[in-house]
Amino acid sequence: MSDDTTPPAATAVRYEQTGAVVLVTIDRPAQLNAINGEVRAGLFAAFRRFEADDSARVAILTGAGATFCAGMDLKEAAEMSLAVPPKGFLPIIGQGLDVTKPTIAAVNGFAFAGGWLLAQMCDLCVAAEHATFGITEARVGRGMPWAAPLVGMVQQRAAMELLLTGEPIDARRAHEIGFVNHVVPAAELLPRAFAMAEKIAANAPLTVRAAREMVYLSTEMGRSAALRAGAHLFESVYRSEDAQEGPRAFREKRRPEWKGR
Repeated sequence: MSDDTTPPAATAVRYEQTGAVVLVTIDRPAQLNAINGEVRAGLFAAFRRFEADDSARVAILTGAGATFCAGMDLKEAAEMSLAVPPKGFLPIIGQGLDVTKPTIAAVNGFAFAGGWLLAQMCDLCVAAEHATFGITEARVGRGMPWAAPLVGMVQQRAAMELLLTGEPIDARRAHEIGFVNHVVPAAELLPRAFAMAEKIAANAPLTVRAAREMVYLSTEMGRSAALRAGAHLFESVYRSEDAQEGPRAFREKRRPEWKGR
């Protein structure tokens, strides 16, 4: 599947690139892909590598085996006597990990606690029909401050139920409340995620990045402020070479050759 199978600093995370699409895989199936030090280091390295590589335009995050990610490795947390996780402890996109290009979570099984977090931090989410999602911290006395943005993604009372009960939901329910974009049979999960990624990667990269940022800014602003922010984001896009290339390619009946400038 891959043109590049070199792991990024940690064997618990695989990094594979096919064309403009990167597949990042948490590879601890025997431990249900639980997040330990090696996974944290591997995810930091993988997403930094993705961000730095101009040839990589979209990243897909998934888990090896039958689980996406079961959350924090509680055995390691117990050994560390982990209290408040230090700043930058977890590889959270948009919070200590700067990624400006689109990411897709391909959820192939359990996505609990930190696994939910990893799916939440991605821009889009495709789930297998058998996938299960849960914010289970209330059951083990831990916290979920990272879930604060969830209220902007799903219905408020759905978020309240998830956080207070700790009860998991299936993929259909996750789709119903707006957390998941598409639910597909397990065999179609990665093909569907790759198809979505390739559609995005074929578009003008400057427009895609600005649109992604505009969506996030708009969740934090009122209507007028969001419109002003959108105009600012897209000014440089309008002035780019790609903004001329798109109409020119349409007129000449050919595929555009995006330069990203």
